[in-house]
Amino acid sequence: MKLTQERIVDAGMATFAEVGYHGLSMRQVAVRLDSTAGSLYYHVKSKNDLLAMMADRVCLQAYDAATAALATLPPESTWREEVEVQAATLRQSLHEHPGGAILLADSPKMLSTGGLSLMERLLRTLLDAGVPRPHLVTAADTLLSHITGFALQEQSESQAPAITPERYADLRTRFPLTFEEAPRHGQDEKFHRSIHLICTAIETLIAQEPEPPA
Repeated sequence: MKLTQERIVDAGMATFAEVGYHGLSMRQVAVRLDSTAGSLYYHVKSKNDLLAMMADRVCLQAYDAATAALATLPPESTWREEVEVQAATLRQSLHEHPGGAILLADSPKMLSTGGLSLMERLLRTLLDAGVPRPHLVTAADTLLSHITGFALQEQSESQAPAITPERYADLRTRFPLTFEEAPRHGQDEKFHRSIHLICTAIETLIAQEPEPPA
């Protein structure tokens, strides 16, 4: 089949899922396509260029998913509900791509248009909600960093080593509060509560903003 950027990104995503960020190479991608690394460079300038395209794909899929979900909200929806929709669809999109959270984390350095689109819409949501401009980027960064970190943790949990009952009992004795609180909620509920908590903190910034003069 003819090499295209789309096929190269497909192969890059599949290879990335197997070998991770540092293991990815243009040679491996070329082998998956039954081609040579030199042939790939006609379509993709470098590994960093390929990573930027991959990040774009993940972020744009998340952006489109949020667009569809936001369209279903009733007109009277609050800014918090809009933020929760953007957070939930982004997390789901990251789940659909092994290593997607790493790509999202690096997307600002790659100037991924998909990543920038996610940030721009979140900033607009918060600005329209009344978040003061001096705190706007910090609030959006906090949300996106939390979502990325949460997804990274979830994607790494399946690779966690097994732990013996004896070791678990010892840790539970030494760190009682940590082990008492951790199992109370499933991951979905834990994520929902964490976004709710951040939004509550952001709401205090809105409340502190002085009313415009009449």
